[in-house]
Amino acid sequence: MTRPGAMWHNWARSASVRPQRMEFPRSVGAVARAVAAAREQGLSVKAVGAGHSFTGIAVAPGVLLDLTDLTGLVRVDRERGRATFLAGTRLHQIPKLLAPYGLAMENLGDIDRQSISGAISTGTHGTGVRFGGLATQVVGASLIVGDGEMLQVTEHEDPDLLPAVALGLGALGVLVEVTIQCVPAFQLHAVERPEPLDDVREHLHRRAEEADHFEFYWFPHTDKAMTKTNTRLPESAPRAPLGVLGAWVDDTVVGGVLHKAACGVAKAVPQTVPTIARTSVTLWGDREFTDASHRVFATSRSVRFREMEYALPVESALPAFDRLRALIDERGWAISFPLEVRFAAADDRWLSTAHGRDSAYIAVHRYWREDPSEYFEAVEQIMLSYGGRPHWGKMHTLDAPQLRDLYPRFDDFLALRERLDPDRLFGNRYLSRVLGE
Repeated sequence: MTRPGAMWHNWARSASVRPQRMEFPRSVGAVARAVAAAREQGLSVKAVGAGHSFTGIAVAPGVLLDLTDLTGLVRVDRERGRATFLAGTRLHQIPKLLAPYGLAMENLGDIDRQSISGAISTGTHGTGVRFGGLATQVVGASLIVGDGEMLQVTEHEDPDLLPAVALGLGALGVLVEVTIQCVPAFQLHAVERPEPLDDVREHLHRRAEEADHFEFYWFPHTDKAMTKTNTRLPESAPRAPLGVLGAWVDDTVVGGVLHKAACGVAKAVPQTVPTIARTSVTLWGDREFTDASHRVFATSRSVRFREMEYALPVESALPAFDRLRALIDERGWAISFPLEVRFAAADDRWLSTAHGRDSAYIAVHRYWREDPSEYFEAVEQIMLSYGGRPHWGKMHTLDAPQLRDLYPRFDDFLALRERLDPDRLFGNRYLSRVLGE
């Protein structure tokens, strides 16, 4: 289906565009035809999933391909535990599609609204020192490249391209199918609780090493950390999910309605932020439950925000975090959103933020109606001083010369881009900034 371009916004309302044309392909063939038509007309073309990137990475001034209808399970290799999905399939749809086969994705981030193609292409990750980002689960992919033809990348066809294609920023072509290496379905035992921040800092690396999945949030202006520790259990283990009422109160009332109201008050009256932060610590967390993995990994995010996240060498997590805490105090900022600290294993994806090194991630947020510029710019300077790499789907100011110094395979990626899209059919302003013209 094709229609004249309407205004498109990303979820965070930090990027928008009115494309010349919007298309809603329902098949791989329709994507190929749309790419060929855009090429003939001299228009750029970009695929859009759920719009959960905070940057302009998906902004499509020419032809916007909305992949909402390009969803579903294509095939399953039961013996090898592999599943192939159409590129627009949302992460939250995947568990139901995999359930009949007793499979699950090995790890997930804390939001599951993204499309599978958008999630892997921007470097989405979860937490866990022994687990890589979502792109590390990709064992095959098919994409429509600049000449309108399909490129298939598998262990047998162009396998050397997989580390680039699995996390390609949308710069190499339009992903149409993604094959994921799954694992047997499993449960997670979750323990979420507030703890003294100093205790968490003192034992941070030990706790991250000992747990399957560990992360913490810190509300500025408090001395508490909200910790989340998830332990992997077999699918057959006894299940003790959150009660319907309890989950609704925690996620909808406290995490949604009350938090949104608190952000509004904080914006209007900044001096209330420390009191709000201390109150939030007493209301959030402090629960224990066991449920299917995807129900524990992901949480509902109904309050809009803007986010910056940097990946650091894991040993730099505490020094960087401490400098960030000191910065907030020194500047006297009233920060109403918590900071988040997570972990990931080193991997071989060329543009992965964890390429070649075990990584810690520090994320900062601002309510979407607040200007994040001063805060984010200062945070960015701290992260860069520790060799930080910015999350591709979250806000940052780096350009190609700066990023080249951070990624050993950066020039290899550019060479592949030149081969697959020499005319920059899939380019936009964001990609021109981070990859160069």
